[in-house]
Amino acid sequence: MKSRLQLDDALRATLTENLARFERRISTHEATPAAVAVVLASDASGTAHFLITRRASRLRDHAGQWALPGGRVDPGETHEQTALRELHEELGVRLDESAILGCLDDYATRSGFVITPVVSWAGAECRTRPNPEEVAEVHRVPVEALDAPDVPELRRIPESDQPVLSIPLLDTHIHAPTAAVLFQFREVAIHGRNTRVAHFEQPVFAWK
Repeated sequence: MKSRLQLDDALRATLTENLARFERRISTHEATPAAVAVVLASDASGTAHFLITRRASRLRDHAGQWALPGGRVDPGETHEQTALRELHEELGVRLDESAILGCLDDYATRSGFVITPVVSWAGAECRTRPNPEEVAEVHRVPVEALDAPDVPELRRIPESDQPVLSIPLLDTHIHAPTAAVLFQFREVAIHGRNTRVAHFEQPVFAWK
């Protein structure tokens, strides 16, 4: 049986090295800056997981959609500080900047944001306390799920020349931008490949 990817010092060293070597691209789009946290944690067996949420139905923007913890950058904040603040506000997980392993490419959304993904290490002691005003669900998904043979899925839509990128997870499909960030995390941080994702499309329902 294949051994499961463990949240250990070797994985942290691999992620840190691959992200440090990656020449990330900064978006030139004129849009609202935002950041999301790709957070590494574990279950009781030590298996490496990432955290993903479903946004509360009462939210004004993108209600009910699957997302990584994150939000817009406040004045005076760095993208890294925003990702850590939003992680604490949404999930009750407090990390300091020593937990940050690196960043992925900026991703410009159809809804007017430029997202900077910040990869962070929460460790084995990560305990979540979701804020019900913002988060309907929080899940820990094994990192190895991103290596499934059907990841990613690409689908053409009449509204765009570029395919929508999706990932089958949690008995549903997660779409870009979240899926694009997770796919690039797999490619860059886990496997050390210089894969770009900013050109992939989002489903039309996420354009607003």
